[in-house]
Amino acid sequence: MSDFDRYDDRLNAEKFTPSDLMGLRSELLQCNLDSFLAAEVLTSFLSGRGYGISTQEARRVASKIEGKGCKPEHIQEELERVARVM
Repeated sequence: MSDFDRYDDRLNAEKFTPSDLMGLRSELLQCNLDSFLAAEVLTSFLSGRGYGISTQEARRVASKIEGKGCKPEHIQEELERVARVM
C-alpha cells in the first residue's frame, strides 16, 4: 500500500472540547432550525476549525446531534466520520 493509498482526509486526531461540541448542539437546538440552516451551522462550525463537510452529510449529522440525549462523545464520533480536512 502506498502513502497515497493510506492518505485519508477525514478528521483523524482533532478532538473538540466537550464544551465546543455541546455549544454546537445547543446552537442547533435553540435556533429550532430547518435542516438546511442546521447544515449551515454545522458547516460553519467545522470550517472555522479547518474542516469541510458535504451539505447532505451536514444535514444528516445535524439531525443526529439534535437528538435527545446526544453526548459530546457521540457528536465527536459523528464528526470524525464525516469531516474532511480542507
